[in-house]
Amino acid sequence: MKAKLIVLFCFIALGVQAQKVHWYSMSEALALQASSEQPKKLFIDVYTDWCGPCKMLEKNTFQNPDVAEYLNTHFYPVKFNAEGNDEFVYKGKSFANPNYRPSSRGRNSRHQFCRKFNISGYPTMLFLDEGANKILPLSGYYSPRELEIYLKYVATDDYIKINTQESFKQYKQNFKSTFKD
Repeated sequence: MKAKLIVLFCFIALGVQAQKVHWYSMSEALALQASSEQPKKLFIDVYTDWCGPCKMLEKNTFQNPDVAEYLNTHFYPVKFNAEGNDEFVYKGKSFANPNYRPSSRGRNSRHQFCRKFNISGYPTMLFLDEGANKILPLSGYYSPRELEIYLKYVATDDYIKINTQESFKQYKQNFKSTFKD
């Protein structure tokens, strides 16, 4: 018992805590991607403040240590409010939310970036390659194990080789999950 308390005290003293996703803004992630000699892909969590499944995704999936570690290692993870007021430049074009209403409670206008990628359902997780080109969007809630296959499919560039429904079905059947729910 005494040894367990000492170990626990050491973890607390060293500030060791559960792995968390290091979220970036779009501007930060795009700048990191552009300035890196070995850029990472972008993983963009497109959410809204009023979305119940978005909150479940944050609580149940993004708080998972396996998911957090994988996102931090292989992607620049971005937390993006689809109805927010962020302004940034993407591929030489400015994106904003000109109809944003700061006093609005609940739903607000959709950001121009969401319009570009035709995102209107939330949550949507958008994957962009190292050049910030669209790979794929995933809409809806995913548990850590459900999301794992897509994280690894994109991070390992398997999405380039597996480009039919039949080959993806085979990929899913052969996939061995290592994440814990």
